[in-house]
Formats: sequence, structure tokens, C-alpha cells
Amino acid sequence: MHRQRVIIRTLGVATAVALAATACGPQKAGPAGSASSVPSASAAGSTPESSPSTDNKPSEAPPSPSPSQSQSQSASPSASPSPTVKAVMANGDESEQVRELQARLKQLKYMTVAPTGFYGSKTTAAVKAFQGKNGLTASGAVDEATWKKIQSVSKKPTADELRPPTVNEVDAPDPRCMTGRVMCISKESRTLAWMIDGKIISTMDVRFGSENTPTREGQFKVEWKAKDWTSTIYHTPMPYSMFFSQGQAVHYSADFAARGYAGASHGCVNVRDKGKLAALFDQVQVGDKVVVYW
Repeated sequence: MHRQRVIIRTLGVATAVALAATACGPQKAGPAGSASSVPSASAAGSTPESSPSTDNKPSEAPPSPSPSQSQSQSASPSASPSPTVKAVMANGDESEQVRELQARLKQLKYMTVAPTGFYGSKTTAAVKAFQGKNGLTASGAVDEATWKKIQSVSKKPTADELRPPTVNEVDAPDPRCMTGRVMCISKESRTLAWMIDGKIISTMDVRFGSENTPTREGQFKVEWKAKDWTSTIYHTPMPYSMFFSQGQAVHYSADFAARGYAGASHGCVNVRDKGKLAALFDQVQVGDKVVVYW
């Protein structure tokens, strides 16, 4: 009996952990008439299908070599004749400094998307273009000389420039979005594109979870839908919910509509245009593909 109680208690803890991972909270059976039921706790613990990101965050830099190592390396015939300049910012970084960089590049017409704070493919291309036109090494990474040059020809971004309320430009679709019916969701441009067989039907601004409650990346499918739903964890309305990953969903957010990017979700993909989302909700079917990517 004692061993049985221990096993039951252990299973109870594991189930609670799995349910807590459902960032936007549907843990009960789906509403009557919904297309399918809410995933079980065992389903919530499974790993969604995903593919490598083209903007993977870099691993921790290796320690600097000792003076003796540096001398031996410089004496080697294969060593570079000039010292490597350490980048201030580079592909894969995420910070407020990156957000400022993006805002300045947008002032200079090298970027058209709103700042996201993440240094991805669009930022790399913009930096490389700037460097090429200003006599700098076109590496796509921001070294000290590039950063000083960008600062000298642009002005300090305003709060609205750093987090603009305007509509974002749609990012280039991920290759996984080019076939079938798919909600193609870019974290870099903060957009959702509804696509059918590679053609964009509609687009809308979105925001994601915070660092503590991130929106999962990968390829998923719409598991079930609910036009009127309230989070069972946070007790907040989630109209036009389309659930795709262990409780995370695309849904309308009144907070996003009111505060814009000053806030964040608990892991869901928030949409601020209720009319656009209502139209999308009517078109999306259970089983349609969802791709979330950088």
C-alpha cells in the first residue's frame, strides 16, 4: 500500500507539471460542439515536431586564449595576418541594444520591419548593406566601427520607434509554409500570414510570450477551435482561439489591442485586429498546419 501511494503521488506531480506547461491554460474538455477535445496531460508532455531555425542563438563564446597561446597562434603559418575584431552585435543576439540598432537602421531606410530586439536574417542583411555603402567590411555583424558609424548618421530612437504601434511588414515565408493550408507565424517580423498552397491570403500583427513563458517554435497543427474561450489558468478571455501546441493558441487579445508591444502573452500568439482574426477563424480548419519560426 505504501509503495502504491508513492507511485500515485509521483504520477500526480508529473501530471501537474505537464498541465502547468500549457501556457495559455485550456486544461478541461473542449466546449460543446468544438471540433475536437483538449489534448490530454500525456499529449501535453509530448515534443512537437520542429526543424532547425535559420537564426539559432549562438552558443557561449570560448574563453580567450592566453598570451602564450596567442603568440604561438600568430607564429603559425595558418594564422590570420590581422586580428579578429569582436562583434558588438551579431546574428542570433537578442537585446534592447539590438532593438535600438534595428530602429536606427529603419530610420536610415535599411530596414522596413518594426524592431523586434532579435538579430535575425533581416537585420544581418540590413547591416551588410549599410556596411557595403559606407566603406566598412560587409560581414553582417556589428563591430565597434559599424556601431559608431550607425550612431553618427542616425538619431536616438523614440519610444514609438523602438516599439511602434503600426502594422508590421510580412516576413519571407518559412519553406514549411509553402504547401497546404497554414498559419505562417514569424517571430522576427511579428506577423501571421494565412497561406494556401504558397499564396498569402491575409496577414495580421501578432505578439508572443515573454522570456518566462515563451511561444514554442516548430511545426504544429490546429488541434481544436473555440470562438469564445476563457483561460482556465489566467481567467482572461481568449476569443477566436485556435489551439495548436499543448494549450498555446492563436487568439484575439484586448490587451494587445490596447497596449501593443508594451506587453506579452503567457505563450499564446496574440492578435490585435479582432475583425481580421474573426474572418481567419471562419476559414481555418482543424488539422491545418501552424508554423512558428524566427
